Amino acid sequence: MNLTEVKRFEALYKRHVKLLKLQGKSPKTIDAYSRAVRRITQHFACCPDTLTTEQLENYFAELVDTYSWSTVKLDRLGLMFFWKHALQLDWQWLNIIKPPKVTTIPDILTPKEIERIIEATKKLRYRVFLLTTYSMGLRLEEALSLQVGDIDAGRKRVHIRRGKGHKDRLVPLPDRTLHALRLLWSTHCHPTLLFPNAKGSFETIQRATNHMDTGGTQNAMKTVVADCNIKKKCQFIPLGTHLQPISLSAA
Repeated sequence: MNLTEVKRFEALYKRHVKLLKLQGKSPKTIDAYSRAVRRITQHFACCPDTLTTEQLENYFAELVDTYSWSTVKLDRLGLMFFWKHALQLDWQWLNIIKPPKVTTIPDILTPKEIERIIEATKKLRYRVFLLTTYSMGLRLEEALSLQVGDIDAGRKRVHIRRGKGHKDRLVPLPDRTLHALRLLWSTHCHPTLLFPNAKGSFETIQRATNHMDTGGTQNAMKTVVADCNIKKKCQFIPLGTHLQPISLSAA
């Protein structure tokens, strides 16, 4: 691209990101939609607003051959947003790009398998995190973001804030999960967070402003699942009364 094209693309790209934020898109969606614009720009080495319909069709034909359908779908949505809002142009032809419908039955961990995973987890904070996540059917970020004030011990429920779709919801709180959370909290006494960043001294942890690292938590979960030789994907299900109470012996 020449200097004029670069400047035009930079202006359009900034507008694209700004409009995504104004529409309240999640950070992950903003990243995916923006990556779609960058990818096609790098592929053709020109500003996307100059591309012909034939070039776009050929581009997506190559994309289908080299990337998963989930990536193709995200790129289609990202570029449609770019055309509609940043360029203010119609791009209805992209509706022909439709991923195949695949119906699968998800692998569900049995209560015994989940118990094996939790009992095999050596660090208490990860053990309690896994119990909390599985017993209440939470997503990873929902569990990590739990705060002391979200726990209603009297009504035995938990307030999940800004979950999927930025929606709040209330979920039942099992007795053993409440017991485990109390045990974990007694080891750090953070005034707000239930799963604070655990790096540093007791005083440092108490002053932590962030929860446990997302990547580190994911790696810990993957490691213990591999150690247990469980091949299933970790779908979260309510556990009822199958698990034994957690002790502090692994702290």
